[in-house]
Amino acid sequence: QYVPVKGDHVLGIVTAKAGDVFKLDVGGSEQASLSYLAFEGATKRNRPNVQVGDLIYGQFLVANKDMEPEMVCIDSSGRSSGMGIIGQDGFLFKVSLGLIRKLLAPKCEIIQELSRLYPFELVLGMNGRIWVKAKTVQQTLIIVNILEACEYMTAEQRKQALAKLSGN
Repeated sequence: QYVPVKGDHVLGIVTAKAGDVFKLDVGGSEQASLSYLAFEGATKRNRPNVQVGDLIYGQFLVANKDMEPEMVCIDSSGRSSGMGIIGQDGFLFKVSLGLIRKLLAPKCEIIQELSRLYPFELVLGMNGRIWVKAKTVQQTLIIVNILEACEYMTAEQRKQALAKLSGN
């Protein structure tokens, strides 16, 4: 089970709207809270359009065992920096925390190899959730299958699988 850590970027699912706060399932033992003001450009008048069921990419501002984890979708200078509501039409799935760390490493070979196959969008959460979207549903599912299989493949097996897919 994922344990929230201050500064971690995660993917959460909005489960409830309570006044000025959204509750998000982040895969931990308790839900995280997210203020409607924790979005770029949000004001009392200009609220973000967040619905129950939406997927949110954000980071933990507060995460310790004595307090409810609190997320934000802005960096220290108030910019969204890629955080916020994620598009509806991608595919969300879960992998181990070990695989996420591997994929988040700089110059990750797996992602470089995949990007030669098709163009796609990818959002990686430290909580083991991945959101991916390619041009077609079929391409999206191929990327999902490769990412899930990466956990159990050697680099050589992965290169062979990708070579088959790209027709080389």
